[in-house]
Amino acid sequence: MNDLRFALRQLRKSPAFTLIAVLTLALGIGLNTAIFSLINDLFLRGLPFKEPSRVVHLFGGDKSRDLVDIGVSAPRYQHFRDGQTVFDGLAAENAFLFTLTGLGDPVQVFGGRLTSNYFDVLGVRPIMGRNFLPQEEERADVAIVTRNFWQKRLGGDPNVLGRSITLDGTAHTIVGVLPNMPVQWFGANPIAEVWTTKPFQLPGFSYERMMRGTSFLRVIGRLKPHITLTQVKTVLPSLDQSYRTQYANKIDSGFTTTLKTLPEDVTENFRAGFITLFAAVTFVLLIACSNVANLLLVRFSGRRREIALRMAIGASRAGIIRLFVFESLLVSVIAGVVGAFVAWRLVPLVPKMASNFLPLESNIASSVSVPVLLFTIALSTLTGLLMGLYPAMQASRADLVDGLKEGGRGTSGSVRQQRFRKILVGAQVALSVTLVAGAALLITSFIRLSQQNLGFRSQYLWTGAITLPSAQYPDAGSRQHFVEQLLDALHDVPGIQTATVSGDIPLNGGNRTLYARGDRDVPPAEQRASAPGHDVAPDFFKTWRIPILAGREFNEHDTAETQNVVLISQSGARKVFPGENPIGKTLMVTSAGVPCEIIGIVGDIRSIRIKEEPGMEFYRPWSQENFPFVNVEVLSTLRTDAVTKLVQSALSKVNPGLAIAIPQSMDAIVAQALGQARLMMILLGLFAGVALLLAAVGIYGAVAYSVEQRTGEIGVRIALGAQTADVLRLILRQGMMPVLIGVGTGVAAALALGRLLRTQLYQISPHNPALLFATAVVLAFVALIACLFPARRATQVDPIQALRAE
Repeated sequence: MNDLRFALRQLRKSPAFTLIAVLTLALGIGLNTAIFSLINDLFLRGLPFKEPSRVVHLFGGDKSRDLVDIGVSAPRYQHFRDGQTVFDGLAAENAFLFTLTGLGDPVQVFGGRLTSNYFDVLGVRPIMGRNFLPQEEERADVAIVTRNFWQKRLGGDPNVLGRSITLDGTAHTIVGVLPNMPVQWFGANPIAEVWTTKPFQLPGFSYERMMRGTSFLRVIGRLKPHITLTQVKTVLPSLDQSYRTQYANKIDSGFTTTLKTLPEDVTENFRAGFITLFAAVTFVLLIACSNVANLLLVRFSGRRREIALRMAIGASRAGIIRLFVFESLLVSVIAGVVGAFVAWRLVPLVPKMASNFLPLESNIASSVSVPVLLFTIALSTLTGLLMGLYPAMQASRADLVDGLKEGGRGTSGSVRQQRFRKILVGAQVALSVTLVAGAALLITSFIRLSQQNLGFRSQYLWTGAITLPSAQYPDAGSRQHFVEQLLDALHDVPGIQTATVSGDIPLNGGNRTLYARGDRDVPPAEQRASAPGHDVAPDFFKTWRIPILAGREFNEHDTAETQNVVLISQSGARKVFPGENPIGKTLMVTSAGVPCEIIGIVGDIRSIRIKEEPGMEFYRPWSQENFPFVNVEVLSTLRTDAVTKLVQSALSKVNPGLAIAIPQSMDAIVAQALGQARLMMILLGLFAGVALLLAAVGIYGAVAYSVEQRTGEIGVRIALGAQTADVLRLILRQGMMPVLIGVGTGVAAALALGRLLRTQLYQISPHNPALLFATAVVLAFVALIACLFPARRATQVDPIQALRAE
């Protein structure tokens, strides 16, 4: 306790040192704590299911047809369910958007249609009531809701079990209330709130069409006890082969089934990014530690007389080391408290930087949990030990006689200490070069990605979704009539320039549809190519500002009773009809092989991902093919909430029982598509900036200390005739030598670690020589400036004063 009080007094005697050391470490600890907090929320907290690592998500796919990690068809699910022996159970989910009525204004609520055992397979038990029963899977109108739904929409009614709610015009009886479900699995926009049965009903699809092999189910399975993931992967090929043999004509008969554990599945998209970020903040912390270690080495070396006196009156070397390590630990603990505050303020900003790309629960990102606090405490303690132990051991080796003789005379310390300080400076520079190079790569990648031509203009474009209940809109004709009425109502609204509808919108998922040339032998459905297909109403291309490059757009004459027509993208025309004019030719679309005449070519758009090059896409008139999922798009300069009110008002005139879901601007959707790239750019740029600042401070401090300790030597040199340029050259050469070594080491490290960033870069090599050279030049220039100030001070030394002090 006495040692601790003494350490505290020593820190209070040197407020400048304490402030610099605490702020330097607080930056490193705070940034590390912030990133660990996000890693804890996204990776370590875990899904609130029973043994989630033993639950797997099954995918279908065919790499030869560019189909990767898509859903599972109903016949495939049923075949696997009945034929497998490695799962305790297989379950399926058909994600759905319901229209809830009877509880005030109509609203859209997200959820799904499930097999009866879905939550049993996940290992989720209701907090009230029960899960679905097997006999309810195909016929019963029952529902399970979340705690949020129960409390917010039903007022926490204690008699909720047995209560009826109306979904899509059909009354459903509530049989259970679940805990709130994790957004990592069920999605955050919108949050899932209600589930029903009847999973094999796909609105807009006949049973026969659905059973051709349309992939729309999210299938999960829980491994049996003592069955390993490797064993399951070994069994899947035989199940694929038996399905292929039994259902040779299904669309998905040639698919290969793959799987991922739930924890792997929900973190896959951003795992590489967070590994990079954690490596980056570790580098920042190492730079901060080396900075403070350098300061401590200088500080402890300057107390040689005190150490010698202590040892002369009987203090042991271990006691001296303990005294100085306490001082180091005290600095790191104070820095840890400040760092935790920095993290607490920084973490809530991260989802905004990512445009809400990250699947985080509301308010969780702003909380500091027990694991995060424990991490901060452990990190602070470890930091204090690492940065304080070596300087303390070096200082405790002071020669007793020399220390007592030293008096006020300056010394530059032992050769070993000088070498260690140079190593610390070189290490800071090397780490900074690696960080700045990575940040430069990500910034360049983001700029190139954000400058890509999307093929449409997102400015002033509003979008919202509507689900049409099958009971009211059972067929394509009724849905077409609804769209005509809605567009007529919207065209009369002041402030709306144009309005249209479509079956999907770019950068928001979408469906792939089979196609083939009609003037050649049409391959069987299971061998046809697929491409994004869109059902669009009049004014679609005008609203989205997609150019018509050849032929004509859809018009009022393209109806369900006339010739089926289609528009294809420019890249599609080049791919499917190379060197030919496709207009007037026939394209066979969907699994049914509907013949459609190509009437025009439109500009390419990036409909799936911004970084994915445009390919074949085709568009069909809403009047000839449509489904109960309507996306309304409005071109207007009004604010998003104002447009939402106008569209809802127009919708209420057509059908007051319908509601709009997910109203947002297209700019917001584009921003979310760029969210991960923006997050990586901002955070790694921030870390690189901090690293550069700390490295500059560290270089300045090391050179300034060297100049101060060598004042006598410099005075002698000047007295003997050394010129200003000679002194300047001496200090700069000695200061820049470890910097140049660090720059070389950092460039080599950046080249070696470039593969970590490869998957996160767009149209730029991780080994780009121009960026690496620019990074090296920037670091060398910053280091030169940091060395120049103390070097200039050295040239102004008065030799008489310096010799007198010596």
